[in-house]
Amino acid sequence: MGLTIGKLARKADVNVETIRYYERTGLIEQPDKPSGGFRHYDSAILERILFIKKAQTLGFRLDEIRTLLELSVGHCAEIQSIAEDKLEDVQGKIQDLKQLETVLTDLVKQCRARADKAYCPIVEALLPGNID
Repeated sequence: MGLTIGKLARKADVNVETIRYYERTGLIEQPDKPSGGFRHYDSAILERILFIKKAQTLGFRLDEIRTLLELSVGHCAEIQSIAEDKLEDVQGKIQDLKQLETVLTDLVKQCRARADKAYCPIVEALLPGNID
């Protein structure tokens, strides 16, 4: 016998509504409901939910995860391509964050070194017309 939706949610560390959403969007299959009883989910559904959660922590969106699941067997080259695209996105975000770090570091240094305590270089940099 499988897990009820509540037990499945606890084991997967998700909300029951998350499971229902995954069912509505086709990420997981909804088991048949016996008359007068509760649906029971097997371990394969739990594994699929855990896969979805892990993929989300790696930055994949649900539509990308759906594609990964659809391609999971025999389509390694396509999956690799999706992962390479995701890696490129992550590397771009890292570059953007490094640039942001450089700008903020400079502004903080300017603020610490200011002689005029009434003047704030950070506020000045954020005023319209001063943003690069």
